[in-house]
Amino acid sequence: MSLMANLYVGTSGLQTSQNALNTTAHNMANLDTVGYTRQQVSQGTRAYQTLEQKYDIIAWKQIGTGVNYNNCKQVRSDFLDISYRQESGRYAFYDVSLKALEEIEDQLQEMEGTEFAQSLNNLWVSVQEMAKDPCSAVTQSSFVTRANEFLTRAKSVYDGLVSYQENLDSTVKGMVDNINEYGDRIRQLNEDIVEIESGRQEKANDLRDERNLLLDKLAEYGKIEYSEDIFGNVTVLFEGSTFVTTDHVNHMGIDVTLESSAGYATPYWEYAAKTVDNKDGTKTVVSIDGAHIFDLTQNISTTTNTDIGKLRAVLLARGDHNGTYHDIVESDDYYNSNISQSVIMNVQAEFDQMVHNIMTTINDIMEKAESNPAFIDGSVGEAKDFTLFVCANEDDTIRYNFNGLNLEKDLPEGITLEQREEILAQREAELTDEQRALLGKNIKTGFTIKNTQINSKLIQEPTLFTYRTVDGNEDNDTVTKLKEAFTKEQYTLNPNVTTRNSFITYYNSLVSQVANSGDVYDSIKEAQQQTVDSVSAAREQIVGVSSDEELEFMIMFQNAYNASSRFINVVSEMLEHLVTSLG
Repeated sequence: MSLMANLYVGTSGLQTSQNALNTTAHNMANLDTVGYTRQQVSQGTRAYQTLEQKYDIIAWKQIGTGVNYNNCKQVRSDFLDISYRQESGRYAFYDVSLKALEEIEDQLQEMEGTEFAQSLNNLWVSVQEMAKDPCSAVTQSSFVTRANEFLTRAKSVYDGLVSYQENLDSTVKGMVDNINEYGDRIRQLNEDIVEIESGRQEKANDLRDERNLLLDKLAEYGKIEYSEDIFGNVTVLFEGSTFVTTDHVNHMGIDVTLESSAGYATPYWEYAAKTVDNKDGTKTVVSIDGAHIFDLTQNISTTTNTDIGKLRAVLLARGDHNGTYHDIVESDDYYNSNISQSVIMNVQAEFDQMVHNIMTTINDIMEKAESNPAFIDGSVGEAKDFTLFVCANEDDTIRYNFNGLNLEKDLPEGITLEQREEILAQREAELTDEQRALLGKNIKTGFTIKNTQINSKLIQEPTLFTYRTVDGNEDNDTVTKLKEAFTKEQYTLNPNVTTRNSFITYYNSLVSQVANSGDVYDSIKEAQQQTVDSVSAAREQIVGVSSDEELEFMIMFQNAYNASSRFINVVSEMLEHLVTSLG
């Protein structure tokens, strides 16, 4: 081999060592960069120069031509990536679910510094006091006052749950926007990576790092599956549906009119929704049947991976409407498929059921009481006119507009039934014919927390119901029934619970149920956190940059560079000697 050829051998060593040093320096510079993956230089031998070919010997005479820089690759584990993204998504699910339960527990236990349980207890005490002296104006006034306090605080607790429901709903759009943004960026990175790597040995490692980080973030929102083709494109499935392809992103949309009676956001796949063309060239979504991203009726299970992603967790916790007792008494199947898995709707329905039972039981006793003013003087009205609680909507329905928003929303406080009806009539009159034609989202309400108030007659005159019979005797039978109603154990929280409670123990059972569920979710979350930390640590050992290890590589490559440099110097001196000696 000629001395000139040896110069090329030395040059290959210089170039390869320099590239390796650059890669090591790049690793050191990104030691604390989030999402950065350690890079490694892959080296190989250049093609050998064959001097002599003889087939009767073991090997031909060949001379090496130097070292070759193959590529700079990322050091990653596909198995750990998949495990980390799945487990981090599962952790996000239980984290959101636990926070929802904690917020609900706060709403139930404390309300502006006063526990709701105290108002319930005060109502019970007022019944006991009235049992001692039913005809006392003091005990009668106290009973009405405590009932008003009880209902007011029940409304406040329920409004707090609805408010939290709305807060969760407000986060859905932001989550969907983030998912769409991640999808668009992944598609753009696919294009850039393919352009850089096509026909070259160079790898777009920094772009791949960004794409991997986006996949990590995307996995927190839901279950993802992905694969990379031979060109470097990554295709992504989100909850089993195609999300990112090689040249397109199937965006998610938000519906607030078609699905939820409360106007809550429902994510759907835009490509699968049914639309109609408008005259101005736009499209209007008329149905999202078959376009849903999640099937929220599925049981939550790690086995089927239905407990992954904070978007699913938020949708489950929030539900699609404000729960009432009707959701429990409708049917067991309806409850289990629509209510039970939503922690907020479930608590709303159970809480409303408790208040409903108290109100209707008291009303039923008062309506049938021998001391009811209507039985004493038939000219004053019907028996139901003198019950303690009054349903605001006699036809047992509540009206909704075409957007799924309650026409009763933001009604002024303290208005009479007549004023309420006037406002609703005015709001309904302001609807267009098209909007009025779409009215039909009616739901049963009856004696719910939101739809009930204290009888204005008793508010104005608490002693109107005298608890004195026609013959002037105390109506001890009625107050005894009221007292017994509070201690009779005949109420269950929901169809899946067999333990029966009285009015006195129901609320404590409800709070205990939430607290127990919170403990379960907290345990699962902690266990999941340990799993995520374990997988993350294992992944970090592979993808993470070790300063000590990189310094060792730097010394090694520096020595290799110096060796190549000395090799070239020796060849150069030999050439100089030959030229000088033979010149």
